[in-house]
Amino acid sequence: MSANDPFARLPKAASFAVTSATVTDGDSWPAEQFSGIFGVPGGKDVSPQLSWSGAPEATKSYAVTVYDPDAPTGSGFWHWAVADIPATVTELPEGAGDDTGSGLPEGAFQLPNDARAARFIGAAPPAGHGPHRYFIVVHALDVAAIGVAADATPAVLGFTMAGHILGRAVLTATAETPA
Repeated sequence: MSANDPFARLPKAASFAVTSATVTDGDSWPAEQFSGIFGVPGGKDVSPQLSWSGAPEATKSYAVTVYDPDAPTGSGFWHWAVADIPATVTELPEGAGDDTGSGLPEGAFQLPNDARAARFIGAAPPAGHGPHRYFIVVHALDVAAIGVAADATPAVLGFTMAGHILGRAVLTATAETPA
């Protein structure tokens, strides 16, 4: 794993709690969260269950992102990005990030990931590349709608959110594909 800290150059933000019934912070993704789309045996591209609490009181919406800074691309790999989750929502069920976003609350939408699919795409680190970290982040925002187009990239979402982040809840999963 690289020492790349994806938060090093971002504005500081209050922290709050995120947990998951799917994965424990620091542990490996279960098989269902690996990518069958990218040909990982047993992978099903199922987004993790997430619950969060303790966000700043002024929160008006949330965004959720899943990012692998260790992907051998020079820019990492965005696996999932969801914007405009209402402030009243504090949980996403497992599988919310399917092709239709069927488990997302009204008003929330998925942006295309780095595979250009508006859905969750599971882990698929190259064989023999070593362990990768997957930063699962719930961003508490000071606006009800972030104002990015549904076809924007997760990087555009991140850039647009930078001045609106009140808090950040982080859970890290890992994955490795043996050589």
